[in-house]
Amino acid sequence: MTTLVVLFNLKDRTQVEAYEKWAKETDLPIAGNLPSVDKFEVLKSQGLLMGAGEPPYQYIEILRINNMEQLGKDVQTEAMQKVASEFQDFADNPTFIITKNL
Repeated sequence: MTTLVVLFNLKDRTQVEAYEKWAKETDLPIAGNLPSVDKFEVLKSQGLLMGAGEPPYQYIEILRINNMEQLGKDVQTEAMQKVASEFQDFADNPTFIITKNL
């Protein structure tokens, strides 16, 4: 199983409430129901366990992918192209990290 981890902050002009509403009502239901996705979570940073200061990222997405080839097909759909475009409007330079279990 592959896990896709997305780390990001919101763009300065993005309202937190608008992003979180969109994430709950659009991103999670659509991306979470793709054939290639077994589980999709959006996490909001709350603080650091050790040390002072703010976490380097405001949000973390974790997607459990059952088939990377299928994910490539899934993201080409019209619905996912719209979701991806909207996500790019909210997120400031997101980092997408492909991982696997040890």
